[in-house]
Amino acid sequence: MNSIELLAPAGNLEKLEVAIHYGADAVYLGGTSFNLRKRAGNFSLKEMKRAIEYAHKKQVKVYVTVNIFARNEDLLHISEYLSELDEIGADAIIVSDPGIIRVAKECVPKLPLHLSTQANTTNWASAKFWEKQGISRINLARECSLKEIKEIKEKTHLEMEILVHGSMCISYAGRCLLSSYMTGRDSNRGDCAQPCRWEYHLVESKRPGQYFMVDEDERGTYIFNSKDLCMIDYIPEMVDVGITTFKIEGRMKSIYYLATVIRIYREAINNYIKDPKAYKCDPRWRDELKKTTHRDFTTGFYIDDPQAKKESQELLSLQNYQFVGKVIEVLGRDTVKIEVKNKLSLEEEVEIIGRNMKTFSAKIDTILSEDGIKKEFGQPNEKIIINVAHPLEKHDLLRKRISIETGCEV
Repeated sequence: MNSIELLAPAGNLEKLEVAIHYGADAVYLGGTSFNLRKRAGNFSLKEMKRAIEYAHKKQVKVYVTVNIFARNEDLLHISEYLSELDEIGADAIIVSDPGIIRVAKECVPKLPLHLSTQANTTNWASAKFWEKQGISRINLARECSLKEIKEIKEKTHLEMEILVHGSMCISYAGRCLLSSYMTGRDSNRGDCAQPCRWEYHLVESKRPGQYFMVDEDERGTYIFNSKDLCMIDYIPEMVDVGITTFKIEGRMKSIYYLATVIRIYREAINNYIKDPKAYKCDPRWRDELKKTTHRDFTTGFYIDDPQAKKESQELLSLQNYQFVGKVIEVLGRDTVKIEVKNKLSLEEEVEIIGRNMKTFSAKIDTILSEDGIKKEFGQPNEKIIINVAHPLEKHDLLRKRISIETGCEV
C-alpha cells in the first residue's frame, strides 16, 4: 500500500522544485539529448547533477529519460552519456530502444531500467520478454485496459507504471510520422511539432481551392485532437490491478498546471492509503483539475467506456483562473517576495495554492518593489513584495479568477 508512487514531470529545475514541493515521490526529466521532449527546458549534465542532489535531499527519486528510437549516429556517444548519468546518481533510466538497452546493460549494469510506454507493450508475453532483458519496471502502452494490466502483472515480477493524467498522442503508442513528414522534425527522436493540434480543412479532389470545415466550433476545427487523460476517479481500481506508479504527463506544461495536478493526485493517494475501505473520490479534485487549461477529460482505454474513445472537438477547455505569481522567498510571517507571472494589481483578490488542498483568498493591499518602493501593480517577470495575512512557503502559487469569455478578472 505504501509503495504507491506519484511520478511527476520536471522540464527544468524550477518545475522539479515545484513538483517536489507539491508532493511528487519521484520525478522524470531529460538531458539535452536522447529524450523524447527535445523542446522542454531539459538539463545539462551539470544542471542534472544539481537537480538529483536537490531531489535526494528531499527523499525524492529521479528517473532520466533516454527513450528515443536511436539511429546509428545516436549510438556514438550513448555509452559515455549513460556512464555520466550513473555517476551523478540517477535512480533509473527510462528506455524504449533495444539497442540502447543493450548498451546500458554493458556499461551501467547496476542502473535500473524502466521501459517507456513508447515501447508499446500490450501483452504479458512481451512483458516477460522485457523482464528477461533486465527491465525492472514497465510503463505499459496506454492502449491497455485495466483488465489486461492485471493479467500482465500476475504473470510477471515487473513494477507496473501507467500514465494517469495529461495530454494523449493521437497515434498508436506515440508512433507518429506526421511531424517528420510535414516539418522534418522527428517525433520519435524527441522533436515533435505536434501537427495533430493544427487546424485542418477537407478538400474534394475535383474542387481545388474549396475548403470545407469539418465539425467546427467557434475556435476552429481540430479533428485530430484527443481528449486529456484523467484517472482521478479510479485510484482504487488502479491499485487493485497492481499498478504501483501513477505517472503525470507534462514536461512542457506550466508550473501552475503541474502544481495543481500534482497536489490533487497527492491528496487522493494519501486518502486512499489512509483508509482504502472508506475512500471516495472528492468532487473538489475534479473541480480543481478543471482550473487548468485542458481538453475534455477521458479515461482513455483503461475503462470500458465507449465515450472515452471519442476525439475531442474542442481545442482547449479554457481555464477560468489565471496564474499570477510564485513565492520565491519568505521574508517574514506575513511578507513574501513573489515572481510575477501575469499582471497583479493593488486591491485584487487572489487565491493562494499551498502544498495541500486547502486554499484561501486574500486581497493584495500592499505591493513593494525589491527596493521597498510602493507600487500600484507588478508586471510579468518582475519580483515584488506583498503582505498576506497567512503563513506562506517558498513555491506556493497565487492565482486569480478571470472571465473565460474576455480573459479579464472577475
